[in-house]
Amino acid sequence: MFTGIILAIGKVTSLHSKGGDVRIKIETGKLNLEDAALGDSIAVNGICLTAIELGGHYFCADVSNETLARTSLNHVVVGTPVNLELALTPTTRLGGHIVSGHVDGIGQVVEKKNDGRSIRFKFKAPNELAKYIAEKGSICINGISLTINEVDGAVFGVNIVPHTLQETTLGTTEVDDSVNLEVDILARYMERLMQGESAAQTTGNITQQLLQESGFINQ
Repeated sequence: MFTGIILAIGKVTSLHSKGGDVRIKIETGKLNLEDAALGDSIAVNGICLTAIELGGHYFCADVSNETLARTSLNHVVVGTPVNLELALTPTTRLGGHIVSGHVDGIGQVVEKKNDGRSIRFKFKAPNELAKYIAEKGSICINGISLTINEVDGAVFGVNIVPHTLQETTLGTTEVDDSVNLEVDILARYMERLMQGESAAQTTGNITQQLLQESGFINQ
């Protein structure tokens, strides 16, 4: 588990095909790896990867075809900057929100504009994720815990303050760039809980009938 508070910007230094998937090597910059061990989870742009080799300022991880198909790691090249976060511990300050490191979909930057010293971004999420995105709710973008300012269908806006621009890859993110999205884990579990006993028989879609049967709206 993670908090969405980025600890360092790293850089992809090598990509090698291995047995049909990819082994990635990442230079970790100022990320402190003193307490890291082989097998630890490290979030890379919001993707939970397992460290299979550790050095003083780098680690390697194997990236499965499933991860390549469902995240923006499929588009990284040598030299691509990435956001890094070590897994949380019982003593970690939970400054962001609970993040699993399991990407729900790939979004796209559709607008970027200055707002004082901050920058306002608008992102387009996949349509199937729109139901989990709420104004003033939380979302994880490329591993960064952010508060949603506004929502219009599958498009949502966030405000990025100067510190976040400096300490994460959002400072160099531009319109049309792809980003990894992880919706609030509580929203996903709430959807499943609302299905009650019907969860075992249904495909997981919330319908008006289900809401009525669950007592959330009057018939």
